[in-house]
Amino acid sequence: MLDIHQLNVFLVAAQTLNFTRAAQRLQMTQPSVSQHIQSLEKHFDDQLFYRSGRNIELTEAGQALMPLAREAVTLSTRIEETMASQKGEISGHLLVGCSTTPGKYVLPPLLAQFHSKHPQVRLTCQVIGQSQALQQLCEGEIHFTLTSLPEPSCPGLEIQPYLTDDLELIVPADHPWACREEIEFSELVETQFLMREPGSGTYEILHAQLTQVGIAIESLDVLLTLGNSEAIVLAVKEGLGAAFVSRIVVEKLGQESVAAVPVAGLNLEREIFFARNAQRPATAAQNAFWEYILHKHQTALPPVKTFAD
Repeated sequence: MLDIHQLNVFLVAAQTLNFTRAAQRLQMTQPSVSQHIQSLEKHFDDQLFYRSGRNIELTEAGQALMPLAREAVTLSTRIEETMASQKGEISGHLLVGCSTTPGKYVLPPLLAQFHSKHPQVRLTCQVIGQSQALQQLCEGEIHFTLTSLPEPSCPGLEIQPYLTDDLELIVPADHPWACREEIEFSELVETQFLMREPGSGTYEILHAQLTQVGIAIESLDVLLTLGNSEAIVLAVKEGLGAAFVSRIVVEKLGQESVAAVPVAGLNLEREIFFARNAQRPATAAQNAFWEYILHKHQTALPPVKTFAD
């Protein structure tokens, strides 16, 4: 008889394509993960992964098993949570994907508050790229994502505004712009920048705004590209250049040694959204979390936006 736990181990291994990373995510040992996969392969009398050293790749049989295993694991979870709810309990495991800034500064207090209301719900936050998070949401690998780039990646995607964040232009305290009340956007090409990588929310929003005012983002003099907003703020403090970063990050790290400079004509406000895939059956824990999001700031939030077929 099939073992649901083994199917879940297979799913995580198939998602990570690395037994070691799968073991870390599952809080198991790597040999234990390998043993579960081998047991499944023996059960089906078929190979699920091609193995080449540390690299693994799904076989045709493994690819066929993935959607069925996901359906079985999801159904098993719903059964467990539904039966627990009959006793007035909400339990389960929520997977939330998000980019770096929300993952460090927005989600932890929110998840802690939700957990205090529902202590039997386990929570996992996966910090990944926004496009990857939306893709995983569509494929059912995660349950929610926090993003600044709401894209209709699949039918049934529900987008709920959660908070508003601003991108700020910050410069070292001794920079010529530090004493200016504002600068013109045309002046941006006159200094060196520290920049987030393409694909990040910060980069994409800045790219869109600069395009609207007729400036190619490639025309900026980029000294250094970093995949971490905190590192960028620290580099600005060291005098390496200017940068556009989330106001959340600047406030958390402190504003000493840097100055925020408004840029005339640029609207650098961005909305942060929660998203879920409404076409996939939701567990009691998932519904409880979504309701928590909807009502946390209910006086400020507009209706949910749903992308249909």
